[in-house]
Amino acid sequence: MNLFQTNVFLHSKLPYLMLLFLLTSFSANACDICGCFMGITPYDNQSSISVLYRFRSFAGYNGQKHPLFPKRAQFFPVGNQLNAPITEHSGNPTDFEVYRALELRGKYYLSRRLELNAILPYMSNSEQYNSNLSSIAGMGDMNIYAGYHVLRKLDQKVINQRLILGAGLKVPTGKNSVENAEGIRYSTLTQTGTGSTDAFAYFNYMAGYKNAGVSLATTYKVNGQNNEHESIANSTTSFLNLFYTAAITEKIKAVASLQFAYEYSGGEKYQGIKTGDHVMNNLMTGVGMDVFIKNIGVNMALQTHGWSAKDDHAKPAGRVVLGLTYNFNQLYYLMK
Repeated sequence: MNLFQTNVFLHSKLPYLMLLFLLTSFSANACDICGCFMGITPYDNQSSISVLYRFRSFAGYNGQKHPLFPKRAQFFPVGNQLNAPITEHSGNPTDFEVYRALELRGKYYLSRRLELNAILPYMSNSEQYNSNLSSIAGMGDMNIYAGYHVLRKLDQKVINQRLILGAGLKVPTGKNSVENAEGIRYSTLTQTGTGSTDAFAYFNYMAGYKNAGVSLATTYKVNGQNNEHESIANSTTSFLNLFYTAAITEKIKAVASLQFAYEYSGGEKYQGIKTGDHVMNNLMTGVGMDVFIKNIGVNMALQTHGWSAKDDHAKPAGRVVLGLTYNFNQLYYLMK
């Protein structure tokens, strides 16, 4: 069956997908540096609601190991742990930063070509420097964005294609003023919100032949400044994914993917001047598996450290993504 024959899936209530639409997160924290990771989402012009969990870790300096799951770093979200003193890193191999997000996502198609999206995240961030572990939890920054399907060649005999162009905003719904027990404010990246309003633009191109395909997605993000005069340098994130779909049964489809994610940012800024902290110039590689049963999709991805520019900061060890999506059988649109 052709990957892009969406009319078949509308009748059979089976969702299809766009492979890795951009982006590691419009949310706060280290993910705010590197763009937005939307995960694998339904892609047959069906509106949907989903829950997505993201776990991302930074661990190990140059010449050290980069464990995806550092010791003392819990996988599931944790509450506030604000009693430890705040210290700078000094190359300790046990240092790490972990960013967790539990996101409620919604997608609604106004027409076959125009989609509206919203992401509301709950964040849980931890950092350990020189054996001092701190965690902050709470609501993150909300993302609202729209995409227009410029190219929809889905019934071709050889190559099927789809191209989306879009833009959106990240609004400061999360807190960025949490302090430790001594009254010292945590850094912006540790907070659950950045305190700034940011804008982004993106494109997603996908091409497929029979059951195989490729997806390329890139976003450019312009970051604002918060009331502490802090900001993140503008960032670029790109995802390249190779995927193959297979029918397990008549009602169950599985999609396996090989994933590459590149991210770049000049890092943190204070009063508009780069501080040199948290510069991002990294490549991660990984695999994904997505299973679709009628209107329900289960999404899984694992990416690990591939390459990083040399600096004195902890390296991106990797990320884990788990998602559950329900697709509505949308038969009518508000716009033609």
